[in-house]
Amino acid sequence: MSAARETLVVKFGGTSLGTPARIRRAARRVAALVAAGRRVVVVVSAMGHTTDQILETLGALETGRGAGPAGREVDRALATGEDLSAAVLAAALHAVGVPARSLRGGEAGVRADGEFGSARVSHVDARRLRSLLAKGIVPVVSGFQGARRDRETATLGRGGSDTSAVAIAAALGPAPCHIVTDVDAVYDRDPRLHSGARPLRRLSHDQLLVLARTGAQVVAAEAARLAQAHGVPLRVLGWDAPPRDEESGTFVGGSL
Repeated sequence: MSAARETLVVKFGGTSLGTPARIRRAARRVAALVAAGRRVVVVVSAMGHTTDQILETLGALETGRGAGPAGREVDRALATGEDLSAAVLAAALHAVGVPARSLRGGEAGVRADGEFGSARVSHVDARRLRSLLAKGIVPVVSGFQGARRDRETATLGRGGSDTSAVAIAAALGPAPCHIVTDVDAVYDRDPRLHSGARPLRRLSHDQLLVLARTGAQVVAAEAARLAQAHGVPLRVLGWDAPPRDEESGTFVGGSL
């Protein structure tokens, strides 16, 4: 398959969707990729500080986590943040002429095992995603969540939207995956904490996994592990990179 027709997964972090202007910018990025002939699946985090606000509300009610009824309701509440992002970005894509459909994680085929709040992706049934792509529709998937065997929604823990995106990319080929975030590359240390942090433009999957596990915090460790295990090429770039920019950021495991 030529690069122009290749399927691409694009994950937008919460900062990337934090304002209406940034949502429109994200929609333009996807539109540019579609115009270039790419088949795009989008995965989203909750907008801005939505997750923190939900947790603050739940904390004021002294709710608990875990396997019981309270844990179930916490996960259902948290999942609404990503669901809102998916619906809003799908609407923004329609506004710029790109057919799109928002999907919850389970609706997109993301299957999860484990307890509420700390589930892991078991596999992705990509049939619905492939069907939408074949019709020229961009699926916009709620990250950070999957459907368990009992059909309950469970969240995937810290960095779960990265994990969702890489798991979907693995199921689609593997397809390349862009992670659009609040820093412009992977750094040797967290640039938000260390002024002398150095950007790294090309990495192997092994190098990314080491950085993720030692606190670089640009790509979630579980997402880095899945990318390594399934050979998913990654590109990490900032939300403010020009929509048609194909060079900036960090490339992991090959060019995209």
